Amino acid sequence: MKKSMALALSALLAASVSATAQEVPARIKEAGKLVIATMPNYPPITFKDPATNELQGFDIDLGENLAKGLGVKAQWDEIAFAQMLPSLQTGRVDMVLAGMSDTVARQETADFVDYLKSGAQFYTSTALAAEIKTPEDLCGKSVGASRSTNWPAQITEWSAANCVAKGKPAITVVGTEGSSDARNQIKTGRLQGAAQGNETLPYNQKLEPNTYVALGEPFSESIAGIPFLKTDPALRDAVKAVLEKMHQDGTYDQLLAKYGLEANKLPAITINQSK
Repeated sequence: MKKSMALALSALLAASVSATAQEVPARIKEAGKLVIATMPNYPPITFKDPATNELQGFDIDLGENLAKGLGVKAQWDEIAFAQMLPSLQTGRVDMVLAGMSDTVARQETADFVDYLKSGAQFYTSTALAAEIKTPEDLCGKSVGASRSTNWPAQITEWSAANCVAKGKPAITVVGTEGSSDARNQIKTGRLQGAAQGNETLPYNQKLEPNTYVALGEPFSESIAGIPFLKTDPALRDAVKAVLEKMHQDGTYDQLLAKYGLEANKLPAITINQSK
């Protein structure tokens, strides 16, 4: 009985692997590679090891596992964030792994396989921590966030509800070249606070001890997704199938734990979840 059950399970697993392989578009199988856009400036999601200059991070490990699950190699293409969706449209890359937020606006261009949740987190410098103790203390202050994200708009909305509506001066929202630029502007005194994903702040606090202080809890929730061309549902669904398998067999949880992202786990892998 046990032997027959084992054979049945093996057959089921083999059928599952075969089904996934059959769903991989011919161009991907023939090329033997999955071309993935990323930008290594968002630790611990994607960054470069200072010692080896090699790509590291949750998204990098995830991409390598996804490519392996599809039976091909991962080829990484470093592209500026603003050019990632255009590169997808021109066929330069097959997909993007860069902690990109799944938004309704972006869904007009691409379909997103959602794999991680995030939240915008206010923070300030330790030098200002005695003066700025809560998010409300940022009212009337200059607060920065990467202009390539939806955080500046979210800060403006938060300011309207928590500063202006309560008779306090609005936050002056400053779009920055990225989260690292925002942190530098805090250190130089040009900004009194900033916001970035709660998945990245603990890493930066560890990297630069006694430099930044988180303020309150995340004030928004967003979902990171892997974008695919709407005309490429076969690759989208094949990647989703591999990601679901990783979710079920514990690989996904292991990668989250490796980078301290347990709080950012999505309970299920979905498509275009942001509404």
